[in-house]
Amino acid sequence: MTFALIKERKTPPDRRVVFSPEACQSVIEQYPDSRILVESSDIRVYHDEVYEQRELTVSDDVSSADVMLGVKEVPVESLVPGKKYFFFSHTIKKQPYNRDLLRAILDKKIELYDHETIENERGGRLIGFGYYAGLVGAYNGLRMYGLKEGLFVLPKAEDLPDLSAMKEELDHIQLPAIRIVLTGSGKVMRGAKEILDHIKLKEVGVADYLKENFSEAVYTVADVDDYNLPPEGQNFDRSAFYGDPTGYRPNFMPLARRSDVFIAGHFYGDGAPFLFTREDARQADFAIRYIADISCDIDGPVASTIRPSTIAEPFYGYNPQSESETDYEKKGSIAVMAVDNLPCELPKDASDGFGAMFLKEVIPAFFDGDSRGILHRARITNEEGKLTPRFSYLQDFVDGKE
Repeated sequence: MTFALIKERKTPPDRRVVFSPEACQSVIEQYPDSRILVESSDIRVYHDEVYEQRELTVSDDVSSADVMLGVKEVPVESLVPGKKYFFFSHTIKKQPYNRDLLRAILDKKIELYDHETIENERGGRLIGFGYYAGLVGAYNGLRMYGLKEGLFVLPKAEDLPDLSAMKEELDHIQLPAIRIVLTGSGKVMRGAKEILDHIKLKEVGVADYLKENFSEAVYTVADVDDYNLPPEGQNFDRSAFYGDPTGYRPNFMPLARRSDVFIAGHFYGDGAPFLFTREDARQADFAIRYIADISCDIDGPVASTIRPSTIAEPFYGYNPQSESETDYEKKGSIAVMAVDNLPCELPKDASDGFGAMFLKEVIPAFFDGDSRGILHRARITNEEGKLTPRFSYLQDFVDGKE
C-alpha cells in the first residue's frame, strides 16, 4: 500500500501536513508493506529535504500512490481519478461552495474519506485539530485583550516556532481581576483551558462564579447544562439534548452578566438555543467585551460573530447597538476574534499531533481488513462514482436540488 502526502494548494496557504518525517518513518517501521511518497512543496512546515533525510521519496508526481493524504480541500483540477483521498472536504453539511468539488470526486470515481467522518462505532470523532484550535484561540483572545487594554503586546502565534514558544510569551503577561467564561467539553475546550491554566488563572465552579466576587483573575468552564434549560417540567438530560435540542431554552445571560471575556469552545448542534442574540448583546447588563469565538459559527449562537476573521487580521469590533462591524479598539464595541483556521498558526505542533492520531486510528485499517469499521464508516463516495449509503442524503445536494 502506497500513501502520498500531497501538496496543499488551497489559498490562503496551509502549512500543515498529515505526517511529519518522523511519523512517516513510524508508519513504515510498523507496516513494512507500506510506502510513503511526498509531493514536493515549498510551503509545508517540514521542508522537502527533511523528508529526504529520512530516505523518503520526494517528487513532483505522486500519482502512482494508492491513497492521497491531505489536509484542506483539493482543487478539482488536481484530483487524480480512481484514487482514495483523505482531506477535510467541507461537503458533509452540504456546503454550497464545495458542491462542484463533490461532483468532481464522483465524476472521477474517487473514494473520498473526510477527516471529519473518521469515527468510532459510537459516532465519536477520532482525529482532528480541535485541541490546537483551542490553544491558539485562547492565546489570540488574551492577545486581543492586552492590545485593546494597552496592558501587554503578545506576538502573533504564527510568528512563533511552536507551542512552547507561545507559552513562553504568556509567561510575561499579568491580568487584572477579570472574569473569563469558557464553554465546551471537548478537545477545543481542553486546548483553551491549557492556556488559561498555564498563566495560572484560578478556576472556579459555575455556581461560585455566578455568586461570588473575586480580587484576582478567574475563569469557569461552562458545559451545555450550565447555559441551557430543559423544557418546562423536565430535568436536563444530556443525551436527550444532544439527540434533539429543540424545546430547550437559553440560559447564558447569567454568565454574560458576570463575565468580561468569553472564549467559545463549544460544539453547536442544529436546533440548539443560541447562547446570546443581538438583542441580548444590546442590554445594559451584558458585560462581555471580549469574545474569542473558536467555534466560529457565522450569524449563529454567538451573535457578535458576523463574519470569520483571518490570521492576517484576526480582530474586529461588533457594535451591539447598530448590530454592525466597527473598530475593535473603539470604546463600547465588543472585540471579536473569529479566525476559522486557527491550527494553521501552530503548523508544526498541529501536524505532529494529527499524525499521531492518524497513525493510531486510521493506518491500521488498511492492514487488518478494517476490523473496526473505520474506513467503512468514513467513506463518502465509492470507486463506482456513487455516494455510499451513509452519505446518500447528499444526493439532492449533488443534483442541485438543495
